[in-house]
Amino acid sequence: MVGAVGLRTYIWNNLWKSALLLAGFPALLAVLGFGLALLLASAQARGFGDGVREALRSLPWILGLSLLAAAAWFGIAWRFSDRLMDWASGAHPVTRKQEPRLWNALETLCIARGLPMPRLAVIESGARNAFAAGLRPGAASVTVTRGLMDALDDRELTAVLAHELTHIRNGDARLGLIAAVFAGIIGLVADMVLRGTGRVRYRSSPGRREGGGNAALALAGLALIALAWGLAVVLRMALSRNREFLADAGAVALTQDPDAMIGALRKVEGHSAMPEVPRQVRALFLDDEEGALGGALMATHPPIAQRIAALVRFAGGRDPGPLAPPEPPAAEPPW
Repeated sequence: MVGAVGLRTYIWNNLWKSALLLAGFPALLAVLGFGLALLLASAQARGFGDGVREALRSLPWILGLSLLAAAAWFGIAWRFSDRLMDWASGAHPVTRKQEPRLWNALETLCIARGLPMPRLAVIESGARNAFAAGLRPGAASVTVTRGLMDALDDRELTAVLAHELTHIRNGDARLGLIAAVFAGIIGLVADMVLRGTGRVRYRSSPGRREGGGNAALALAGLALIALAWGLAVVLRMALSRNREFLADAGAVALTQDPDAMIGALRKVEGHSAMPEVPRQVRALFLDDEEGALGGALMATHPPIAQRIAALVRFAGGRDPGPLAPPEPPAAEPPW
């Protein structure tokens, strides 16, 4: 994959990554299906070679069903991606009448830059976070938590919304949605199979001539299923951590207010954890404390301190420093 050296190159790079992920989805399904075929064959085959041949005879069916399943799942994602993300994150759509402050701030940004108005949704959580998702700009959505709205002032809220609009414009929202929806279903199926087979005891039957061969066949099937699961996890790495730096810069370009973006990040810092949301969806968030750990290879987000340092250095923002935690309420006297 060609590295992104500019904004236009970065957007094209995201487009190519999205296409490759979509093409790779039926391939991952085929790997998963062939692993299941090996597992089923291990229960009946007379030996390793016999089981492999039996699984290979089912390969045309596996490939055909993988293509059909991928097409059906893509159609569902294309039509109902917003509902899928609402279900996964616990969000609900809102109107101008329900959330006038949020709606007006986003609409003003869209009008100023000639961008289509995304669908708005809110997660009723005290955590401070937000994300954007959508397969195309005309059908994208921006979701924020109640805790974020309550904690930020109007300037800071506008900066976060500009950050999410930048994700939509740059193609991060599309790439993240594809990784979340498609990798999520692969990971779910593989995890269910691996957990289920972990409870199964393989026994020899009188008709088998090679008990060891059948055990090897089952292990080969489990290895392929684990490979599909591992590749689904690796799909999260398609989300470059640089996307957050670029979205922060895009928010400054839209609002001309680097201090507002810095202030928002400081208020989000330490308050963004939402462990109840699936990991694939958290990769889309404004911040994910768990996703900022694990080193450069596995991390999905850069640390907030690095993002603020970049805004100070390149956008001329002023960092007030980490915010002091609120003092606990004083205990009432017993009398």
